[in-house]
Amino acid sequence: MPTTQDSAAADTPSLSVRTVWISDLHLGTPGCQAKALLDFLRDVECETLYLVGDIIDGWQLRRSWYWPQAHNDVVQKLLRKARKGTRVIFIPGNHDEFARKYLTHNFGGVDVMEEAMHVTADGKRLWVTHGDLYDGVIQCARWLAIAGDLAYELTLKVNRWFNRIRAKCGLPYWSLSRYLKHKVKRAVSYINEFENAVAREARKRGAHGVVCGHIHHAEIREIDGVLYCNDGDWVESLTALVEHHDGRLEIIDRGDQAALPGMLLPAPQAIAAPVAMPVSMPVAAGTVATTVSPDTVA
Repeated sequence: MPTTQDSAAADTPSLSVRTVWISDLHLGTPGCQAKALLDFLRDVECETLYLVGDIIDGWQLRRSWYWPQAHNDVVQKLLRKARKGTRVIFIPGNHDEFARKYLTHNFGGVDVMEEAMHVTADGKRLWVTHGDLYDGVIQCARWLAIAGDLAYELTLKVNRWFNRIRAKCGLPYWSLSRYLKHKVKRAVSYINEFENAVAREARKRGAHGVVCGHIHHAEIREIDGVLYCNDGDWVESLTALVEHHDGRLEIIDRGDQAALPGMLLPAPQAIAAPVAMPVSMPVAAGTVATTVSPDTVA
């Protein structure tokens, strides 16, 4: 197994962008695709990297400790990016809510923030949040959220065995959880309610759009004039949201490229044009990011 030093020496970025958003890595769980994530982090260089929650799965680690070397390599790679000049901003989610005790602190070059307001190269204001605070299940029935997490874990475990059999038969990967999310009426309704809730909140904050994670479903679309962006996850989807140097937003999907390391093919959901929507306060184009909170990051 290559060491962290060997991995660092092999870094050869092939994609240069202004900003990257990734979330729901779930480090500390067997479902985390750490190797694919590490390959992506080596392939991309950016000015700002947002870690949009559920980076470390504290829920799982409290139940059972799981931390292979690959997960440590991911953490070391993130810290290395911060040391080399990338601004790394960590916005905790529900699975790593323990980090919310350290808001406005800086650890190893990583700024911990509750949320952020990112300004794209073409002047769009994007509110960045994990999204769990706008999830009715998380806020009103925590026990149900934990039960759902256990059920998701079981689904992933069954899915791994099922796909081993498919692989032996020469069949491609198939996601049971993704199928259920899109086919079960209640799951579809839950996703729609979540998306509408964060879009409404972005509008209240005078933002052109929102970037979030939480529901493991990568997407770029407009909701009532608000740009909704979800960067997906690194358990099944293997997706990230990126901002190009001209402000164009795009979802990078590494799930379909697992056998093609180093290649970054654009997803069909790219949006280049700014969204027409009044902004409550003018911000000069080109600003990298400002926090919503007035607190100064250490």
